[in-house]
Amino acid sequence: MPEILGEAEFWVGVGLFIFLGVVAYVGGFKKIAAALDEKSAKIQGDLDEAARLRAEAEALLADIRSQREDAEKQAAEMLAAAEADAAQMALDAAAKLEEQIARRAALAERKIASAEAQAEAEVKAAAAELAAQTAENLLTARIAAAKADPAVDVAIAQLAGRLQ
Repeated sequence: MPEILGEAEFWVGVGLFIFLGVVAYVGGFKKIAAALDEKSAKIQGDLDEAARLRAEAEALLADIRSQREDAEKQAAEMLAAAEADAAQMALDAAAKLEEQIARRAALAERKIASAEAQAEAEVKAAAAELAAQTAENLLTARIAAAKADPAVDVAIAQLAGRLQ
């Protein structure tokens, strides 16, 4: 056994046991275990906090998805309502356009009838004026011819002599 006392590994082992004995006597293992337990508790708390945050994030994500679905439904409803309004507006505009076209056509027909009546009256007036002018010219020509007739002039002169 004296050979073992001369080896360095033996003394390293003896020193290690002495050191571990001193650490055990001072309560170092308890402090190490307490520090490890404290670190474990802190890690567990962090894990619990992470789990709570994850659950909160999942709940928030579900809420956001629900809100998105509601927004999409509202958007679809608004789009459908807008399309229905646009279709109704198109129908109303078409009806108003047809009504306006009918009114304008009736107005145009009244204007045409009025213009026709006015043109007819103007033609009748022109025809009457032409007839009167023609009659006047004819009568003027006859009267002029009658004045210029020497037999009539002689007869008038004889009549004047007989009446006296």
